Amino acid sequence: MTMATERPGAAAAPTVSAYQASVADYWNREQNPVNLRLGEIDGFYHHHYGIGDVDWSVLEGPEGTRDERITAELHRLECAQAGFLADHLGSVSPDDRLLDSGCGRGGGSLVANKRFDCQVDGISISETQVAFAAAQAKKHGVHDKVRFHLKNMLDTGFAPGSFRAIWNNESTMYVDLSLLFAEYARLLASGGRYVTITGCYNDRYGLPSREVSTINAHYICDIHPRSAYFREMANNRLVPISVVDLTAATIPYWELRAKSSLATGIEDAFLTAYKNGSFQYLLIAADRI
Repeated sequence: MTMATERPGAAAAPTVSAYQASVADYWNREQNPVNLRLGEIDGFYHHHYGIGDVDWSVLEGPEGTRDERITAELHRLECAQAGFLADHLGSVSPDDRLLDSGCGRGGGSLVANKRFDCQVDGISISETQVAFAAAQAKKHGVHDKVRFHLKNMLDTGFAPGSFRAIWNNESTMYVDLSLLFAEYARLLASGGRYVTITGCYNDRYGLPSREVSTINAHYICDIHPRSAYFREMANNRLVPISVVDLTAATIPYWELRAKSSLATGIEDAFLTAYKNGSFQYLLIAADRI
């Protein structure tokens, strides 16, 4: 693969596989209201799910504002998830540099900058996402510290040891974990932190369930087994220090989303897979040794 430029928002496309090109095309065209209307509330656009107890009172009250209340509650839950991930990034100073790998529309990068007042680089293979995220950083007045790049997370072109911490938030299912973690071992400074929140299929269940296969088809991704994360981390000098099963914590989000006008039709597959044990939602934090 070719080395990509570090110029923020660079138009030059990184080298990608045919599959990655199809993923980039999907996200370049994606305009799903569940990824847009929530972010319109406060300018933090997230491309992930939520955790925590639902305030079910949002279903009560005037029918005319019911959808607005549900949307605000879904956003509160996804912001709670972003905050929970940031809690696991370790000790970060304003002089540190972080990498939001698979940054989507940039919400997680903005959260990390707000939390730590540090430099954050976000990367995506979607030109549309990079442009959108860069515009949000400018709107928030942090574009001097939060920069977005059109890059392949498997071959970023950043210098070795550039980052104090790296994270993926629901984006590892689009890549080969052996290649991904090898790149992160190169990019992280010694003692640096890697964090992922991801859906993975449960090895004890066996092969991916029908519901997991449905999710794969819906998002054109390839959900990994739980064991693959720990095996490939061990192969690439990433030692887990914290593993949190968030499956029960995310079910309420999906139950509320299923009652929302923002439902996409995939909600039943998630809920069934979580409840039958074939699918898990994990946070894994690891240190680079």
